[in-house]
Amino acid sequence: MAAYFPNVIMYADEFPQAIWDTIYMLVISGILSTILGLLIGVILVVTRRGGIMENRVVFWILDKIVNLFRSIPFIILVPTVAVLTRWIAGSTIGREAALVPLVIGTAPFIARQMETAILEIDPGILEASQAMGLSPWEIIGKVLLRENVPGMIRGITISMIALVGQIAIVGTIGAGGLGDMAIRYGLYRSMGDITFVIIVLILVIISIIQLLGDFLVTKATH
Repeated sequence: MAAYFPNVIMYADEFPQAIWDTIYMLVISGILSTILGLLIGVILVVTRRGGIMENRVVFWILDKIVNLFRSIPFIILVPTVAVLTRWIAGSTIGREAALVPLVIGTAPFIARQMETAILEIDPGILEASQAMGLSPWEIIGKVLLRENVPGMIRGITISMIALVGQIAIVGTIGAGGLGDMAIRYGLYRSMGDITFVIIVLILVIISIIQLLGDFLVTKATH
């Protein structure tokens, strides 16, 4: 180990904190992004043409906002929302500050995933719900959010895997985490062994997310 991973051994005490910072940002920004993304996705579905609460103005505005933030590369989005980040978190550096661009960058992606999953629901089910006299809010709660749970879970799983990559990027603003270590040691000091171990750790995290997502899809399907 000392021969092949000398720098990993030297800086081994920094790995636990880096892993914790990565998991912290993943969980917090993941939860916030999922809640916001699900809300936006539902609004996009119900306000679109032919939706149960059709509102072309709301749909057009929200649709364009989602498209805008999905089209901005995350590395550019981070400095773009710096003013908002400082206003919300009080700083543009650190773990908490990184949550702002992470949520802004991930929520629109999740919104599209949720929109797609909900639109896959059989239109006949919606028609039957309306024929039974259910209100729009009842249809949202009892039909739209329940009939394609596996599809929603798949969308969230894909989004969380993409979020891991974004968390690595926010290491450039001193947010901590594995990405920060890769930049400080792997890039700036050319410590290839640290970079290699960090890649393996990120792959492990992604694999766990995928396995958990597959498990939940199986449970939801049955």
